[in-house]
Amino acid sequence: MILASLLMVTRIWDAAPHNAFTDLIRFEGQWFCAFREGTKHVSPDGAIRVISSRDGKTWTSAARITLPELDLRDPKLTLTPQGEMMLTTAAADRPKEPVSHQSMVWFSKDGRKWSDAVKVGDLNFWLWRVQWYKGLAYSVGYGTTNRDSDFTRLYRSADGRKFESWVPKLFTEGYPNETSMIFEKDGTARLLLRRDRATMSGQWGTSRPPYKDWTWQDMGVRIGGPHMLQIPGGRVIGVVRLYDGQQRTSIVEINPATGKLTELKKLPSSGDSSYAGLVWEKGELWISYYSSHEGKTAIYLARWKP
Repeated sequence: MILASLLMVTRIWDAAPHNAFTDLIRFEGQWFCAFREGTKHVSPDGAIRVISSRDGKTWTSAARITLPELDLRDPKLTLTPQGEMMLTTAAADRPKEPVSHQSMVWFSKDGRKWSDAVKVGDLNFWLWRVQWYKGLAYSVGYGTTNRDSDFTRLYRSADGRKFESWVPKLFTEGYPNETSMIFEKDGTARLLLRRDRATMSGQWGTSRPPYKDWTWQDMGVRIGGPHMLQIPGGRVIGVVRLYDGQQRTSIVEINPATGKLTELKKLPSSGDSSYAGLVWEKGELWISYYSSHEGKTAIYLARWKP
């Protein structure tokens, strides 16, 4: 078994009653971490907080994004080919019954001033995370209504503002939802997918350009809040919530050929936890995540060296 070394874990934000659902990016010599602030895990007052740091130790607020009467959830950060930061989230309209969801994106050149919100994808399809590859943006959306909850949809965009349905039904069993995607050097796409019904086991998807046809392998383990990247040397490293025994957020390795998941290191975590941001920087993996193991649900930063 390959041992993992945690170099540092520290709490970096806990200003709101509930602080959760993170992502992390390195941009223009600074760290930016985005997450949701709210009264609780699900509440009508969700806002997106963006904090920044030059050294990863001292963090200050860079922006707070809100939309009137909408619960903004699970922000994700990426860089566009034009060198802008792109923030993706879903806006839940909780006063409506049933609740509706609309995916939104914002753009920024400095992490502090953000564009107006742009609606993307179909209503009630949650575009979970955007991944750019060769000038195109890919995102997997999952249905948030009972009618559409049994399949995911692959979207593609040339500009990050207009997304077309590229594979209308990507995976169709067991309430598939949260995902993370990587593209290998030869163009092979890998997809880590969470399921919450049937066997509830995660799924490992593989496809070649133009990413219309996918093969799937059952991972045999339940996961939540998935995210992954491929580090130099080809290893696929992820951070997920694991449910066997005590719920926890852990660093894992995934075999690209088989989808087999191996736990490497449990992060300090329990209960309401997970939703990591990942950045490979100078031979180390920087990880943002949230957890309630110290009582209050807060944002943490960890560094791991393989």
